[in-house]
Amino acid sequence: MQDFQSFLAPAKINLFLHITGQRADGYHLLQTVFRLLDYYDTIHLKPTQTKEIKRVNDVAGVPEEQDLCIRAAKLLQQSTNCKQGVEMFVEKHIPMGGGLGGGSSDAATVLLALNHLWKLNLSRKELLPLGLQLGADVPFFIFGTNAWAEGIGEQLQAINLPETYYVVLNPNVHVSTAQIFNDKQLTKDSIPKIMSTFSSIANSAAGTIGTEFTNQLEEIVCNKYPAVFNCLTWLKQFGNARMSGSGASVFLEVANEKVANDICSKKPENVQGFVAKGLNQHPLFKLAV
Repeated sequence: MQDFQSFLAPAKINLFLHITGQRADGYHLLQTVFRLLDYYDTIHLKPTQTKEIKRVNDVAGVPEEQDLCIRAAKLLQQSTNCKQGVEMFVEKHIPMGGGLGGGSSDAATVLLALNHLWKLNLSRKELLPLGLQLGADVPFFIFGTNAWAEGIGEQLQAINLPETYYVVLNPNVHVSTAQIFNDKQLTKDSIPKIMSTFSSIANSAAGTIGTEFTNQLEEIVCNKYPAVFNCLTWLKQFGNARMSGSGASVFLEVANEKVANDICSKKPENVQGFVAKGLNQHPLFKLAV
């Protein structure tokens, strides 16, 4: 890995997820809170003086031409008419298809890091629409702080959240986001919630998000994927566990790291899991202004 520089791509969870409508183009309108976690993929980059953009390692299940990291680099190169290229090594730890934003986070890290390495000096405001071209979650990772999100997830407001730990479990199934969003049982007209209400609950002494803020995809996913239902049911014995995004990962907020590690150590054998602390800021936040 000589001459490669390493950049972190954090996971996220959705503290709740409500569907409030649907646009003419099929995209769903939503409200959610994105929370950054200190659990990471790592993107290793080596700028080159040729225009070639290539990945130097295999990523299981992700052909190079479909890799969001490659697509992000090419989009940035084309939109700025940059004459440089890059070699990249993508080190995956965040479960894929798990509702933890790994692919989107990787793409955002590539945009932030190459903007810096190629000395393009695009502002965060200029990078955000590029991120949206790659996926609805990518702008959040460029935004760089925990956020209340609306629209299709691209309308972002910073939100303060308390310092907490999470047990995150993944039952090793890949949930089709498109299938879940197209399910006829999905409620698409939830009454919009107010950010200040969520914030006051999240930052209260009790700190537990109640029944007013749920993940409306959870029931549909649990009906279609018994492994998710079983994983969530197991975690709920310890508290108000919820599903992140469109699944399959589920999480539980706990008071401290010791409690989190204790719960995680008891997880079922057929389930992946990790303990993570909530971040206030993306590790690459200062690479853009």
